Amino acid sequence: MKPTYLAAVSSAALALAAWGAPPSALAQATAPTPDIAGAGAATEAPTVVVTANRSPAPISQVGQSITVLTGPDIQADQETDVADILARTPGLTLDRNGGPGQPTSVFIRGADSDHTVVLIDGVKVNDPSATGTGYDFANLVTGDVSRIEVLRGPQSTLYGSEAIGGVINYITADATRPLQGDAQAEGGSYGTAYVRGGIGGKDGPATFRLGAYYDSTDSVSAFDRAFGGREDDGFHTAGASGRFSYDLTPDLQFDERAYYTWSRAEFDGFDTPVDAALGYSSFGDDDEFGRTQQVVDYTGLNLSTFDGRLKNRVAYEYNELDRRNEEPDGAYGGKSTFDGLGRVNTFDYEGTFAIAQGYTLVFGAQDEKSSFNTDSFGGPATKANTSTDSGYGQITGQVLANLTLTGGLRYDAHSTFGDHVTGQASAAYVVIPGTILRASFGQGFKAPSLYQLYSAYGSLSLRPEEANGWDAGVEQHFLQDRVVVSATYFGRKTTNLIDFVDCFSAAQAGCTPARLANFGYYDNVAKAEAEGVELQADWKPVTALDIAGNYTFDDDQDKSGEAVNDQLARRPKAAANLSATYVWPIRLSTTVAARYAGRSFDSDQSATLLKSYTLVDLRASYALAENLELYGRAENLADTRYETAHQYGSLGRAGYGGVRLKF
Repeated sequence: MKPTYLAAVSSAALALAAWGAPPSALAQATAPTPDIAGAGAATEAPTVVVTANRSPAPISQVGQSITVLTGPDIQADQETDVADILARTPGLTLDRNGGPGQPTSVFIRGADSDHTVVLIDGVKVNDPSATGTGYDFANLVTGDVSRIEVLRGPQSTLYGSEAIGGVINYITADATRPLQGDAQAEGGSYGTAYVRGGIGGKDGPATFRLGAYYDSTDSVSAFDRAFGGREDDGFHTAGASGRFSYDLTPDLQFDERAYYTWSRAEFDGFDTPVDAALGYSSFGDDDEFGRTQQVVDYTGLNLSTFDGRLKNRVAYEYNELDRRNEEPDGAYGGKSTFDGLGRVNTFDYEGTFAIAQGYTLVFGAQDEKSSFNTDSFGGPATKANTSTDSGYGQITGQVLANLTLTGGLRYDAHSTFGDHVTGQASAAYVVIPGTILRASFGQGFKAPSLYQLYSAYGSLSLRPEEANGWDAGVEQHFLQDRVVVSATYFGRKTTNLIDFVDCFSAAQAGCTPARLANFGYYDNVAKAEAEGVELQADWKPVTALDIAGNYTFDDDQDKSGEAVNDQLARRPKAAANLSATYVWPIRLSTTVAARYAGRSFDSDQSATLLKSYTLVDLRASYALAENLELYGRAENLADTRYETAHQYGSLGRAGYGGVRLKF
């Protein structure tokens, strides 16, 4: 273990201990602490999670590191941008190319952003038309969300390609009463306006829920004003979601879920007039904008057999992402600068079998077909498709009264690169009430993207990216759950990473005339390693006060030997969050929260430093009645200037206020 790593762990432990003494500035305080496996949190009732095993399981029996952000947690946070909520979660950091609506990446334990599987109501929504099939969090707002589950570490055994860093599952609300609904309206700085509403009901065999939202902001210049940016780059998005289920018989249920989002974002780029000194176009203000539309559908049947011991699920899942960039001034000789259309059709069977008391088998098969069609000015149009057939199985067993073991395997047959096998194992041990030990080992892989295989820069000889990861942690409850602390130590090695190889000369190995004409090609040339720790503490000194903090040290290193910096780009080694919430006797709740991100580098090939920063927010909510609430927040209270990407702007001090209604 490296000395720097030991120092970081020691510093983190001291920091968490210090957080236990409430400074006067923090005497007013945080949202309820999320339930976390491997990162610790107090719970009043057993928490059930779905993402870890693809079937409901008590969190105390889950060996992997998982965070559950419940509806009340998300509501208390007040953010409308899901990426900002995730950034307060242990092990997760983000970078954004400007303000709201600009391309946004989320990193789980330092893994590449396209190494995260993102699910909406269980449907994989990664973009098959993107260069690396990563998901852009710019278009994901809270909307009608009921909970978010974040599963850390390689998870390809149950979730297939891309699940090297982990899985994020966004779950929309469902109805629990005959008729219920809610509405929200918010406004504030930068011309921001946000409205949303939902309605649903449960009556006999039928259950339905519909939700919709609209979010708009003038934002800031994507090209940072400190470097000369002058015009704001606005963002507008709207969306809707729906769920419907019907019990055809006591054992057979029809299940339909749908999600739709549309957005328009203005952005800045590199097609500004040629810089005389540089001899080429430089980054600057631009009037280009992009439109994105996504359609997600899940249609399934749930059948319970053998007196409920075998639960079967058959489903068709559909994900379509349509992206188009336009430039009104026609600097490239035409309005459209990029068109991309990606589709994924998946047929899915999954069974959950209760083998015996305490033992469960989850098994399934999938047939996934992906296609894309892209066309960008200055490059040839590309159209291609692939298919993947998969089978998996996982057994979870309570081998002892307090010990739960899990193990699984997956087989994937890809139409281009061939076969691949992944596996995982985990353990959760309740030593005594209030003390839980967890450990897991998992493998991940990522199939080469359609662009990396079939574009002018692609290669059909590419192999899948592969990773082995592990973690081990302890969660300890004290004083009847008034104090909860935890620590998780993790590591990951990733090989065969696909990167772009520059071609400057025909003398370079692999630089054929065609590749030389394209200035390069994609190849399995990179590898990376990560090692770190996630610490969390939650202290409730009195019923009305909750103080919580987490700290992550994540040493991500580029091991390919060609990078200028061994620290992976835009991924700080240190990140921390601290919040304190106080609930006053007058139906008023106040919170102060701080988020810290350590320094990082803008790219692997650049020494450009992104400085560390700390953002402080204040939040308050007041219940006018049982079903009516006023709320408000002040963000970046110190008006800190910071960058998560070099030369891209970020929001300064801002204030927002709104109202929530439930019925």
